[in-house]
Amino acid sequence: MLKFWKKKPAPEAPPAPIAAPELAEAHPVEAPVAAEVIAELTTDVAREPDSVAEAPAEEEVAAPPAKRSWRERLAGSGFARGLSSLFTRHPALDEAFLDELETCLLTADVGVATATELVEDLRRRVGKREFADAGALLAALRNELIARLKPVERPLEVGGRKPFVLLMVGVNGVGKTTTIGKLAWRFRNEGRAVLLAAGDTFRAAAVEQLQTWGARHGVPVIAQSSGADSASVIFDALQTARSRGSDVLIADTAGRLHTQSGLMDELAKIRRVLGKLDADAPHEALLVIDGTTGQNAISQVRQFRDAIGVSGLVVTKLDGTAKGGVVFALAREFGLPIRYVGLGESAEDLRVFDAAAFVDGLLPATLGGNA
Repeated sequence: MLKFWKKKPAPEAPPAPIAAPELAEAHPVEAPVAAEVIAELTTDVAREPDSVAEAPAEEEVAAPPAKRSWRERLAGSGFARGLSSLFTRHPALDEAFLDELETCLLTADVGVATATELVEDLRRRVGKREFADAGALLAALRNELIARLKPVERPLEVGGRKPFVLLMVGVNGVGKTTTIGKLAWRFRNEGRAVLLAAGDTFRAAAVEQLQTWGARHGVPVIAQSSGADSASVIFDALQTARSRGSDVLIADTAGRLHTQSGLMDELAKIRRVLGKLDADAPHEALLVIDGTTGQNAISQVRQFRDAIGVSGLVVTKLDGTAKGGVVFALAREFGLPIRYVGLGESAEDLRVFDAAAFVDGLLPATLGGNA
């Protein structure tokens, strides 16, 4: 008996990549901006269809650990240890004391100009016998240090825009992605709806790292596959944030050396693409600086400022052995707002910058203060 076999259907061909004319449908935006966005996103890297994913979000946010004081966190810094040693060993207000104070400021990365100005002013006042003892001089030094940081003590305000677009930039290893996770925790605890964009598509496991932070704090993450165009990811995230009514969008970007012009150009591309949906986006470009970097931080700020228009700073890793004085150098050189400082590993250790608390945390405890 003959058996008749039913012919198997041919396998379906894989879906074709999204061509430029179809991209407007994949990105439902107003017609006047669609063509411009397509041109930006298809210049260098083709998009991968159906690759936008959202990380799972948990419902509960863990309770924060007990908050430690600024002095506890800064006590191990080179600046704090140097000043404590100086005022313990050398209470006499003589020339040797002032010379050693200047050396302490210089080795803490305060900068030559700031250290010279501070010590020369104190030297003049010592000559006039304005200080009864080392404690009085220390109080005067405290006032001068706080005065130099007060102009950059400007907390970040995320109201007034919805969504408020926060673009995070910085070189590799400064704690940028960790800072994003801590900011997400802070904003969510303030009752804001937060969305994260995994725009660091270059570094291995960067997307997964951000998704882990998102799941930990119950914040969704918009992501594509590794190697995708960063501008495309962030553009998609802004569309999603707008459709959901999110309050804050925090966009990660690839860590890059400030000397790599090609990579720096990508940041400018991200700004241009965001501008197609919101002419003022990003509303804040936060540059993350490693507090242990020293004077190299000056070069980083200058290069990123020229490439992306940095509007605020986050100085991380100031706990432990960081010298700490770079904060004063940055304040003098650029006058950019220092929005936050990192004083430890927990989410609550990302603190809104407070000039008086920071200085009191660096000075010997005998001065008092509420650090």
